[in-house]
Amino acid sequence: MSHAETSDTRSPFSVIIPTLNGAEQLQELLSSFRIQTVKPHEVLVIDSSSSDDTVEVAQRYGAQVLVIDRDDFDHGGTRTMAARRTQAEYLVFFTQDVLPAHRFVLENLIEPLITDSTIGVSYGRQLPCFDASEIARHLRLFNYPAKSQLRDFADRSHLGLSTVFASNSCAAYNKKLLSDVGFFRDGLIFGEDTCAVGRLLESGHKVAYVSDAAVYHSHNYSWSEEFKRYFDIGVLHSTEKWLLDTYGNAENRGVNYIKSGVSYLSSRRNYSLICDFMVRVVLKFIGYRLGRRYSWLPDKIVPEISMHQKWWRKS
Repeated sequence: MSHAETSDTRSPFSVIIPTLNGAEQLQELLSSFRIQTVKPHEVLVIDSSSSDDTVEVAQRYGAQVLVIDRDDFDHGGTRTMAARRTQAEYLVFFTQDVLPAHRFVLENLIEPLITDSTIGVSYGRQLPCFDASEIARHLRLFNYPAKSQLRDFADRSHLGLSTVFASNSCAAYNKKLLSDVGFFRDGLIFGEDTCAVGRLLESGHKVAYVSDAAVYHSHNYSWSEEFKRYFDIGVLHSTEKWLLDTYGNAENRGVNYIKSGVSYLSSRRNYSLICDFMVRVVLKFIGYRLGRRYSWLPDKIVPEISMHQKWWRKS
């Protein structure tokens, strides 16, 4: 069935976007909805008391806006609060810094949920932004390949922790199934999407990676940011140990990432960046290991080596 034939028969879905000082990026995202082949039932923006024009931009494009105190934002809790306020059968989550790559993104993203009631979540492909560094570009190509994939709980035996990989930067959920597992866990340093996917898979549902629902989204992290991000991943895996107990680790994927990165940079004749790439690998490894053992570290140091300093003040 063609896009034109299906675009008028989609079930209703709501779009949820957490924001903070993202007026320019949000304007691009919301304006892109106007050319999508399917339109959301509602767009709900949860703004963390932005000091720029984010709220005004959201209202100008017809979004509902809920302003919360900046210190009250929680990766899981805020999204759960927003999800409970929506009226539609399916929930689409974006972050403010993504941009749909074509007009079929929303349609393709929710299609698996509509056609297969056992799928709890679908997530889209993230392409490198136009200003992405070579290393950031490779990471996106490695994590988000061109081929779509359907995963279930049994896949943990050969995929390990990669079984629960997903991103709320561009993801859609069956609201009832998400509600059945308690929506998103609050109080996490981040990774609310990973934990929700883990619970959905445990409950017998599936996750769909939809490569033809593509958005532009990447980050040019510095060395210190690479370290801090992986420190936080280590903290998540320490506080949510059930993820590793249930799905295993990602060591094989780590080895494949190194091989892929060296091959990618070599193929593009960026030999000088191979050293930079390997430094980042080492920093990620050290950061992750320290994150797994964060409770051993002095309390004053921990927030300084994390990307989510506010979380430590609340925890």
